[in-house]
Amino acid sequence: MSKIAFLFPGQGAQSIGMGKSLFDELPVAVKMFDHASDVLGFDLADVCFNGPADRLNMTEISQPALFVTSMIALEKLKQESPDVVESCAGTAGLSLGEYTAIAFAGGMSFEDGLKLVQLRGQVMQAAADQTAGSMVSVLGLDREVVQEVCEKARVDGEVLQIANLLCKGNIVVSGGQKSCEAVEAIATEAGAMKCIPLSVAGAFHTGMMESAVDKLKSALDGTEMSETRLPVYSNVDAQVHQKPDDFRSLLVKQVCSPVLWQGSMEQMLADGYDEFYEIGSGRVLRGLMKRINRKVTFHGVGE
Repeated sequence: MSKIAFLFPGQGAQSIGMGKSLFDELPVAVKMFDHASDVLGFDLADVCFNGPADRLNMTEISQPALFVTSMIALEKLKQESPDVVESCAGTAGLSLGEYTAIAFAGGMSFEDGLKLVQLRGQVMQAAADQTAGSMVSVLGLDREVVQEVCEKARVDGEVLQIANLLCKGNIVVSGGQKSCEAVEAIATEAGAMKCIPLSVAGAFHTGMMESAVDKLKSALDGTEMSETRLPVYSNVDAQVHQKPDDFRSLLVKQVCSPVLWQGSMEQMLADGYDEFYEIGSGRVLRGLMKRINRKVTFHGVGE
């Protein structure tokens, strides 16, 4: 019998039209979008379905958009395959997606999770506005070589560090704008296959997000949370957690810490998971898993 895990996408998986098919198909989707719009103070469905892209891609918009569409995709799966949902044994989410994973696992309510991700997006955007920063995906190099690239590309005392360890040969660096601009030439000289500047507002998962920490911590401390019914694999340490105090601490650390996605997936595989569901917008997590282990079964829900 398969051991099932649910995975939830993070920022970058958003696209215009996300959630539209769910909205048209499921009455509960209409109710959830309406509720989300009331909480957020703007018409979330309109932005998801119609854009414009520059608004949907704003940190404070894309984060609640991804949270809500993933939670609605869960409702679709509950209706179509309730046995799959009942059989799920563990969960994880990429950066923002970790909030969705915790909500799915019973750690917090839909509304509280939505309020948290809206605030998270706002404070991260505010931190990004303070100092110009960016992120670059470096393909084809090992971690040690990417670390050397960061040391060489760092200019003017800027931050530049590894931010996302996604899978073998796919590592994202994050930091000051000038340093990120210097990465491609140095990484290519070191043997990188390709460098891709990411369309993000700032240097996420670095110390440049430090100003976002206090407000997020305060919000998490004030949010009612419960022990989860399923193990949640954390981005920060790639280990299992279920207790509210752990999540409060880890979600704060996550803002400035590297995302250990490859480590989380390898730990899940070591723990016997062999069937995965990507719940929400996009196909990013499936692509990463193919680079980690091509033999596992993978499904998408809510594309």
